[in-house]
Amino acid sequence: MPFDASTVLSTLEKLHEPPRTFLDFDSPFHLLVATILSAQCTDKRVNMVTPALFKKYPLPQDFLAVPEEELRRDIFTCGHYNNKAKYLRETSRILVEKFNSEVPQTMEELLTLLGVGRKTATVVLYAAFQRQEGIAVDTHVWRVSKRLGLTKANSQGKIELDLMRQTPRAKWGLFHTLLITHGRTVCTARNRQCEKCPFKNDCPSSLVTGKIDLAKK
Repeated sequence: MPFDASTVLSTLEKLHEPPRTFLDFDSPFHLLVATILSAQCTDKRVNMVTPALFKKYPLPQDFLAVPEEELRRDIFTCGHYNNKAKYLRETSRILVEKFNSEVPQTMEELLTLLGVGRKTATVVLYAAFQRQEGIAVDTHVWRVSKRLGLTKANSQGKIELDLMRQTPRAKWGLFHTLLITHGRTVCTARNRQCEKCPFKNDCPSSLVTGKIDLAKK
């Protein structure tokens, strides 16, 4: 590896100031809802849907008060609406029955909610509660970390472990959002702009030095 994740982190920190999450929210519960909706959907699309959704469903109980078919219509444009409607209703039921309608603040408890995996829980814990429990690996984090040679793994879990080992825990959440920012602005899925990248001379996937794309499956 030409460099490790700590080097990448310190470099990107000087270039970007990303928010804790790119999803709009006004409460931990609404962040949980938005994160569930963001699975296989862009943050931009979710942020278009959630203003009306949050107004109609301010509390977990509100997701249980309407027919599931109505909820499906409300989240239709986020894709996979059948499963996501089930997840939102069942998660709301668990929150009401087991957590006094509050979003739990531990990884173990969040993982008991339907439709909530480690990636979703990590985002919620960092953005809503400032807890550093991991590095959420989405498509941007996967692509950028593979291209930079920070990991040779392919699974989200193994990539997360590789990145966590290389970075201080206090910066795990920030590293996630920095990699997303870099992946959206420079190290894009298509037409990447290696000439603008601060790692262009050392990156093992750099077009500038004629390297192959290590993120290609």
